[in-house]
Amino acid sequence: MVEWCIEQGIGEDRAALIDGDTIVAARLCWREPIRADAVIAASLAHRHPGTRHGAVQLPDRTIALIDGLPPGLTDGASLMVRITRPVMAERGRFKLAQCRPAGDVPPSPAPALAEVLAQTGHPVRIAGMLDRSLDEAGWADVIEQATTGVIDFASGRLTICPTPAMTLIDIDGPPPLEVLALAATSAVALALARLDIAGSVGIDFPSLEGRAERQAVDNALAAALIGQRWRGERTGMNGFGFVQLISRLERPSLVTRLAFQPARAAALALLRTAERVAEPGAVLLTAHPAVLQAIDTGLEAELARRSGREIRRNPSERLALGAGFAQAITP
Repeated sequence: MVEWCIEQGIGEDRAALIDGDTIVAARLCWREPIRADAVIAASLAHRHPGTRHGAVQLPDRTIALIDGLPPGLTDGASLMVRITRPVMAERGRFKLAQCRPAGDVPPSPAPALAEVLAQTGHPVRIAGMLDRSLDEAGWADVIEQATTGVIDFASGRLTICPTPAMTLIDIDGPPPLEVLALAATSAVALALARLDIAGSVGIDFPSLEGRAERQAVDNALAAALIGQRWRGERTGMNGFGFVQLISRLERPSLVTRLAFQPARAAALALLRTAERVAEPGAVLLTAHPAVLQAIDTGLEAELARRSGREIRRNPSERLALGAGFAQAITP
């Protein structure tokens, strides 16, 4: 049976669509209050003259871009907005959140991950703390692919790189190039689902000289995307092997989260390990100082509550961000 399995960890929810013993899609939610479909009170900070576009200030004093402003609404006016895309971390900066007017509706939080996944049509199961379904299905492999951006498939390799403009997917492998390109279509479609990649995506296929060869790859890619329930628009392959996909962007991909917020990602993964320590005693968190700094007092208190233990910290600059570990020690 194909089902979504959700682990509700400390500070994050992680979910995998598991088909048999394989993860075919994944989601990672860090429970930020300003997420897609949250309805929030805001004030109009600026309206671009003669347009329906502008910017609003949210309750946390951050700025969000807004589209669809009604006529006559002026700077300083109050309005309810529905978030369509949260803040997105990029290299050296953050991309502003986006929203639209919500009309006369009361404020409401973003739906929980389980509610969102229930709309996909697959069953949703909340895993208990000791449930290892995600681990057994290969969650660690998904995280490794998201971290490195490297995915090997039968005929070659995908290299995935997030940029401010789009997510780029490069395809490498030995000839014959048409065979490589055709094999890559299924790998690309699966990577989009497993790493939760949306928005603007550029795919650099091997250059194929013949128009018929390019059309064959276009058809294979279309079929692979349909098989993964991908929705959006795509271009045909040009003479240089480039294809662009466009789909609705509602959240950061796993690649984006791990590339631009690595300390936070490592901290949440460490907390996931720490709450599963079975041996008696206090829990000692040993990690790079940046990782331990990302574990605020609220997250540490939640770990103490769930484990019923004293929490101690051991910073070590010699450790890589992802090399932290948790262990039980004598209090």
